[in-house]
Amino acid sequence: MFNKNKAILISAWSWILLVFSVAKSQTRDTSVGLRDLLCRVGKQSAFLMSDSAAILIKLAEQNAAKYNALPAFTLNLQGNLGTNNNLPGGYFSYGIVPGNSRVRNEGSDATILTDLAIASLNWTIYDFGEKKEQRNVAASDVLVEQSRFNQKKYDLEAYVIDTYLQWLQIEDLLAIQTQNIDRTTEIRQSIMALAKSGIKAGVDTSIAEAEISRLRSNYLELDGQRQQLKIILSAITGTSAEQLKADTAYSTRLIAQSLAAVSNDANNAQHPILQYYRSLYQNSLQKAQLVKKSFYPAISLQGAVWGRGSSVSAGDEFRALGKGLGLERGNYLVGVGITYDLFDIKRRQLQMKTQEAVTHYADEQYKEKQLLLNLNESKLNARLGTMKQKLLEIPHQLSAAQAAYRQKLSLYKNGLINIVELNIALSVLYRAETDLIAAKYMYCKTLFEKAINSNQVQSLL
Repeated sequence: MFNKNKAILISAWSWILLVFSVAKSQTRDTSVGLRDLLCRVGKQSAFLMSDSAAILIKLAEQNAAKYNALPAFTLNLQGNLGTNNNLPGGYFSYGIVPGNSRVRNEGSDATILTDLAIASLNWTIYDFGEKKEQRNVAASDVLVEQSRFNQKKYDLEAYVIDTYLQWLQIEDLLAIQTQNIDRTTEIRQSIMALAKSGIKAGVDTSIAEAEISRLRSNYLELDGQRQQLKIILSAITGTSAEQLKADTAYSTRLIAQSLAAVSNDANNAQHPILQYYRSLYQNSLQKAQLVKKSFYPAISLQGAVWGRGSSVSAGDEFRALGKGLGLERGNYLVGVGITYDLFDIKRRQLQMKTQEAVTHYADEQYKEKQLLLNLNESKLNARLGTMKQKLLEIPHQLSAAQAAYRQKLSLYKNGLINIVELNIALSVLYRAETDLIAAKYMYCKTLFEKAINSNQVQSLL
């Protein structure tokens, strides 16, 4: 029985689609489709510019991480003027301590001039993979930022879809409102003809005028809502509001196609939300590896070449200050060293526990989002089934309301009923038409919510 009803519903919507297609073929179609709007969101939406800039920052950091193995190679040249007195004794350097190594039996306040030129190299030749893990973390940070961008883009596209469907609903309501105004205008003309012949009282004309005024007020309110929705879509897609024109036949086509189509399997594994939280989890694992490697020893190659000059001679003779200009003696030193802090063992344990907690949190977030998507999928499937049944029933309601209105209008024109009964029939017809529009909107909205939840939006475009 259900399959038979479904076949009837598909045939009915196919016939409505044919009518819309014939009507639209007679005029030049300048409407903007949902696919076009979604393409513009990804290409030119101002709401994604800051997220794009954030990706560029992470890419720059990744590029900088490629050069983290460069050695430290420094050059220094200095000339100094002062005294040369010193006494033996040890000390800890908590800041800049000028070098003054000569110890004499007697102090001297004579001024000397010295100069120093030095080139030094410090290159970590092996760090047990720490630099590599830094590059891996930088690459993982880029993936996280890209996933965050894709998630925001997906959310923005979902918002555009919902706004566009609201716009289509408003357009349908405006069309129904126009038809209702035309019907009431026709009733007013009939009233005027009957009043002139003395069959009906002139007060019916005032009632009709008041109803027309109310309908026009409703139309203006709906038109204001339409303009607001167009402004929102214009801001998000970067398209002028004047260039936006709704594809009013889209919802009818969508319903006919969805009823005839076979539902696709959900693609939750590639859902942008899950991809984002998965990237956070992977990023945390990479940072855990970096924590391990950052507390390993570092083996370094060190070297230096330097030259010195002084106005004090090797025999401790205070010469003219000019003798201190220029390098008199040179030296070099090359060596390999290993550095390790024994307390790094405890520090690594503490940081690893912290990072493991972060990783566990990211994994639980991923599982939670996956559970929510599965739950929403079940809820949306149930709601979609209800909406299908409602679409199957409403055409009967509309057909009966149309027949009742035609009968009441004919009776009224013949003076057999009053204006109140006719208004009731008109209200029943209007409610049936708006119920149909609301059912179409809710069905399409639920259809897209299911597609968004299961990452199947492209199948509806």
